[in-house]
Amino acid sequence: MPPADPISGPPSRRALLGGAAALGLLPVSALAQGGAKDAPKDAPKDAPKDAPRDQALTPEPRALTAAPGKARLRPEPAPETAVWSFDGRAQPLVLRVKLGETVRVRVENRTDKPLALHWHGVRNQNAMDGVGGVTQAPIQPGADFTYVFTPPDAGTYLARPLVVGGSSEPSGRGLAGFLIVEEKAPPAVDADVALLVQDWRLEADGSLMGFGQTAFAAANGRLGNLVTVNGRPVPETFEARPGSRVRVRIGNACNARGTRIRFEGLKVYVAAVDGQPTDTFEPLRATLPFPPGTRYDLLVDLPSEPGQTGSISALVGQGLVLASVTTKGAPVTEKRPPIGPVGENRLLPAEVKLQNAVRRDVVITGGATVPKDAKDAGAKDAGAKDAGAKDAGAKPAEPTYAGDPARIWMVNGQSGAAGLAPIFSVKRGQVVVLALRNETAFPQALHLHGHVFRLLHPLDDGWEPYWLDTFQLLEGRTARIAFQADNPGRWLLSATVLERFDTGLWTSFEVT
Repeated sequence: MPPADPISGPPSRRALLGGAAALGLLPVSALAQGGAKDAPKDAPKDAPKDAPRDQALTPEPRALTAAPGKARLRPEPAPETAVWSFDGRAQPLVLRVKLGETVRVRVENRTDKPLALHWHGVRNQNAMDGVGGVTQAPIQPGADFTYVFTPPDAGTYLARPLVVGGSSEPSGRGLAGFLIVEEKAPPAVDADVALLVQDWRLEADGSLMGFGQTAFAAANGRLGNLVTVNGRPVPETFEARPGSRVRVRIGNACNARGTRIRFEGLKVYVAAVDGQPTDTFEPLRATLPFPPGTRYDLLVDLPSEPGQTGSISALVGQGLVLASVTTKGAPVTEKRPPIGPVGENRLLPAEVKLQNAVRRDVVITGGATVPKDAKDAGAKDAGAKDAGAKDAGAKPAEPTYAGDPARIWMVNGQSGAAGLAPIFSVKRGQVVVLALRNETAFPQALHLHGHVFRLLHPLDDGWEPYWLDTFQLLEGRTARIAFQADNPGRWLLSATVLERFDTGLWTSFEVT
């Protein structure tokens, strides 16, 4: 029987440290962890005069050590939880660079499992995409790998472990982070705040539950029973001056938890989706879909009166407050223009021309299922309940799975594994339309590597007015996405629920 969502009732909420420092509510420059302004400590200050010119100008990569550590996930006297972290920090990684700057990161693996770091959403060079077993050899324990790439687009991106057959554990133990590529001329704001959402599956003693459960992988994935923001149990709280304009970057780095987020007491404008700028818009009914891998850039003008509180909540159980802000202090009095777009990405086509598109069907199957006799029994129970029968009320049948635990999911009849051939190949510049059909019993969160796409309307007569690299496809539904295959290499279309990725829910295509 697959596990139920462990957060199903009214969640407990504990307010932790408040104040601006709790979320890094500091000038943007103080948040920078990378880029030309902040050279790595071990980089030579002065290259030898006789050094080659390229050596003299190329800084050493930043060392990023993934290793076991401890984190305070439950209040004392409970013990700290054994986790994995980058550079011994309890907070997730945040790397900031300016558009045009090169990311140079040497990942040193001091864990006992193979690793690779996927730069989720970056239209990257293929060799730097970070899929262990596909675009690179996994980083073995004790080894390292250097990522060197220049992101072509400004935006908010994730760093997630991604290794064929081995992604759930390093992510579930805490390895995750942001890559933030700042615009050359970013919008004027009083604070630029990054909120990384993770969840953790804990035992009663505060230790992490073991990994590798087939029941999780075949159903909803590894849903945690504790949610953190920036490495601390929710809600994350901070204060800001009345009238402040704040840019909030929020990303979902959970192994499996997809939800919707709701804004209360705040008038929020979406300025970018999955890192790509869009015409600003207010979310419908103040909510946004939030499957794993999704990122939003939000612009908010806080209330002009002190003592006002706004929050971002996840629609989990009765509602779970992820972060809240309270206005305090002297109001901001400077006049500002109305909130508007953060810019435009002129590297992307103004329209996707569908007339000569290469069209392919992509069918997702597998996972746990409800036996037909159980479905029929459930329908009879529902009918009895509608008729007012006294013995009605039996719980609906739970999906079950009894197949190969390593190949639970399939795409076009094949389970993703190292060495799997691409399902199609196209020439660079070709427009591609994929008809994605979900024949499983669960919503599927999917990510297109190396590209961004438009979600087409049902009749191919238009598309949603923003670019995406991640979206959720409901069970039994078909959706069409269109993209220009302008990035050479072998690229994945993969599940962002990592337990599903590990058990076959991915495929690839080739751009030549």
